[in-house]
Amino acid sequence: MIIVGLDPGIAILGYGVIQYKSNNFKVLEYGAITTEPRDSFPSRLKILYDELTAILEKYNPDAVAIEELFFNKNVKTAINVGQARGVQLLAAINKGLDIYEYTPLQVKQGVVGYGRADKKQVQEMVKLLLNLKTVPKPDDVADALAVAICHAHSGIFKDVFKIK
Repeated sequence: MIIVGLDPGIAILGYGVIQYKSNNFKVLEYGAITTEPRDSFPSRLKILYDELTAILEKYNPDAVAIEELFFNKNVKTAINVGQARGVQLLAAINKGLDIYEYTPLQVKQGVVGYGRADKKQVQEMVKLLLNLKTVPKPDDVADALAVAICHAHSGIFKDVFKIK
């Protein structure tokens, strides 16, 4: 199974493409799609859509796993990231892909086995599980890989997280 994990954002969209077969992981690609604040907001959304679409076309994944948004204070940031996340969902749905959502708590549980794990613990487990030499940077990339791992580990419960 090929899984694309996404950590949604407007300035940085972290992504990770993994293959999961017989309880083993193989990293196919990971990175970040970035946009510049000086560009217009619609232009930034188009960059995210176009670059993510190219990745989805290249790997033709079986599933896209995306982290649900969590915000405390900044409403403007939440709205902008929410719009960017919508564009990311649109790219996946336009390719006819199954999309699954996971909360940060579920991702931590799926990667570390403990829903209250800290960021460093999650990053180290991503490195270990994927046999990487270093923790992927920026953090958004490691987070995207964690979402993909979480989806692989969710097993028979996958339909619970599927966007209908």
